[in-house]
Amino acid sequence: MHIKSTIKKLVPPILIELLKKPDKYGYFGDYKIWQDAVDGAVGYDSNVILEKVKNAVLKVKNGEAVYERDSVLFDKVQYCWPLLAGLLWIASLNKNKLSILDFGGSLGTSYFQNRNFLKHVDLKWTVCEQENFVKCGKEFFEDNVLKFIYKLTDIPKVEVSVFLASSSIQHLEDPYEFMKGVIKMEFPYIIIDRTPFLKDTERLTIHKVRPEICESSYASWFLNEKKFTELFKEKYNLIADFESLRTAPINLGDISAYERGFIFELKKN
Repeated sequence: MHIKSTIKKLVPPILIELLKKPDKYGYFGDYKIWQDAVDGAVGYDSNVILEKVKNAVLKVKNGEAVYERDSVLFDKVQYCWPLLAGLLWIASLNKNKLSILDFGGSLGTSYFQNRNFLKHVDLKWTVCEQENFVKCGKEFFEDNVLKFIYKLTDIPKVEVSVFLASSSIQHLEDPYEFMKGVIKMEFPYIIIDRTPFLKDTERLTIHKVRPEICESSYASWFLNEKKFTELFKEKYNLIADFESLRTAPINLGDISAYERGFIFELKKN
C-alpha cells in the first residue's frame, strides 16, 4: 500500500489515467476470413495517404529531408544493414550489376534509403505498386534508374537479379500463394525484409496506424515462419536470416510477434 500511495504522489493523475487506457493503435483481432478484416479497415489506397507519401518522398528526392518511411521524415537514414549487405554481395557476384524488382516499394522508399551505397553499381530499381502509386511514381520520381510498374509481368524476369519485398506481402490476401508464384518465376535472389512472423502459428489482424503517420488501417498478416520458409526449400538456399529494423517484440495481446528478413539464392542445377 505504501508503494502504491507513493507512486500516486509522484505520477501526475492525468498520466495514470492515460496508462490505464488501452492503446487504440497497433494490431487487433484474430480474423478467420480475409474479407472480414478488409471490411473492418480503411485501406492503403486512399489518395490522402498517397499525397502524404508523395510530399515526403519529394523532400527526400530534392534534398530537403534525409529519409522517409511510411510517409514519416527522419533526419538520419535508418539503414537495414543486412539488406544493404545482401544487395552489395549480389552486385559483387554479377559484375557490379544489380536489377531489383521491389514489390510494394511505395514511391521508392528502399531505393532512396540505400542509393548512397549503390552509386558505384550499375543499378536498375523497379517498384511494383498499386495503380495510383505507379501513376504518381511515373509523374514525379521515375528516371533512368528508378522505374514503376503495376504488374510483376510488366518487367521481363531475365532482367531481374533480385526480387525484394519489404513490409509488403503481409498485406496480401494470401501471402503464401503469392510467394509460391514468385518462387516459380525463379529470380536468382529473393530478399524478404520487415515482415512480421509468429513461430508456430499465424494470425490475421487489422493494423490501426497512429494518426501522426497517417489516418489508416488495413488487414495485416503475421505469418508462420516455419510454413513460410518451407516454401523455398525445393528451389532456394537460405543464405541468411536477420532482424529487421524493428527489433522490439510486437504485442498481440496474448502472444508476441517479431519482424524478420531473409536472403534466398536460387539453387543451381
